[in-house]
Amino acid sequence: MEQSDDSDFYGDKETVMDLHKRVQAFDVQSWRLQQQQSPGRPLPRKNLIPDTPHLHNPYAGVHYAWQLTETIDEFLTRLPPKTTDMTEDTPWIFICNPYIPRVEKSMGENQLSKGNEDEAPEEEGSKTALVMEGGLERLELLSKFKEGIKKSNKVLATQEQEMQRETQSASDDILHLAHAAKVRAGKWMLFRPPAEVNDVWEIVAKATANNELGIAAKVAPRPVEEDYRKDRLICVYTADFANRADVGRVLQKLRELGLVETRERAIYYKPGHLTSSKPDDAQQMTHPARQHQEEGIFQCTAENKSGDP
Repeated sequence: MEQSDDSDFYGDKETVMDLHKRVQAFDVQSWRLQQQQSPGRPLPRKNLIPDTPHLHNPYAGVHYAWQLTETIDEFLTRLPPKTTDMTEDTPWIFICNPYIPRVEKSMGENQLSKGNEDEAPEEEGSKTALVMEGGLERLELLSKFKEGIKKSNKVLATQEQEMQRETQSASDDILHLAHAAKVRAGKWMLFRPPAEVNDVWEIVAKATANNELGIAAKVAPRPVEEDYRKDRLICVYTADFANRADVGRVLQKLRELGLVETRERAIYYKPGHLTSSKPDDAQQMTHPARQHQEEGIFQCTAENKSGDP
């Protein structure tokens, strides 16, 4: 088979000449501009409309929590903390940060841990059961250490010093275990009288839903026998109690929202949220974590505020 020459490939001379003229007259820049204005086919909508972020709600279907199908105002109207009664079915009122993924409440390990069912929504991979088991074992060692010290011949002041050191060591061990096991949530705790709780909760709820505070927040409903002299508790959860920058950021935002009163009323922070079903263990599981009390730059305080959850 004979090879075709150029004229055979492009056509006759008249066609070739016409093609050359069209190529020479072709304005590349004008063609590009025309394609941008009217491409003749759909172009990828890249960067034209930003993707709507996928929203998350670990409390989906939980009646005492905000639902993505309702506005914040509708939620606040449905569950006003001042007049919503605390019952077995409504132990708290919750709202999540919809921009931060968390494990669905019903799937969390904390649902199998008595006293922890209504704490912060878990992050993926949390090992709450492991931390509870390890934490209680460490507290048992602490208890035995204290018993041994009390039976020693050491002077009382020395006994107390050694017990304090061992208590701090147990605290550190439990927190390190919790952090490694991804049980890392902490909470800022605000105390407000019933007359103020609706207004303060509205501010916290809207800021949480707008991704301005932490991973979630909760407020105590009205107790069965309410004492109007007793404050209600509002908790603002942070993702990682060891992340001082983020803990401080949330505190600063609370201050900007007018919710931190450095002189009149302190605000407290609890690293970790594990609670045991045994009162004595519960106190030790939370107390060693040491609260941060807000005083300009938050600092550690040695004792829990009485009645803290």
